[in-house]
Amino acid sequence: MKANIHPDYHEVTMITTDGVEHKIRTCWGKAGDVMRLDIDPLNHPAWTGGAAKVMEKGRLAKFGNKYAGLGVAAADNANAALQAGEKANAEKAAQDKAADEAKAATGKAKK
Repeated sequence: MKANIHPDYHEVTMITTDGVEHKIRTCWGKAGDVMRLDIDPLNHPAWTGGAAKVMEKGRLAKFGNKYAGLGVAAADNANAALQAGEKANAEKAAQDKAADEAKAATGKAKK
C-alpha cells in the first residue's frame, strides 16, 4: 500500500436539526469541527414517508392528472361506478316498491 495517499480520518461533532449531537468519524473538515445538518431523517421526505407529497407537485403528478381518464384502470373504475349506480338504483326501486305495498296494505286494513 502506498504511504500518504489516504485522507485524514478524524472525529467531528454532527448536530442534527433537533439539536442532538453525535460524534462521528469522517474525512470532512478538520478534527474537532462541528457539522450542522439542514436535512436529516427527522424531517426529510425520504425517511418520513413524504415522498408521495413531493411527487404530488412534480411533473409525473401533472402527467398522471392530465391522462388519468385513459387506460385500463380508468375503464375498470368507470365500469365499477356504473355497476354501483345500477345496484343503488335497483335497491332504491325495491325500497319504493316495498313502501308502496306497505301503503296499499295499510289502506286496505283501514277500509
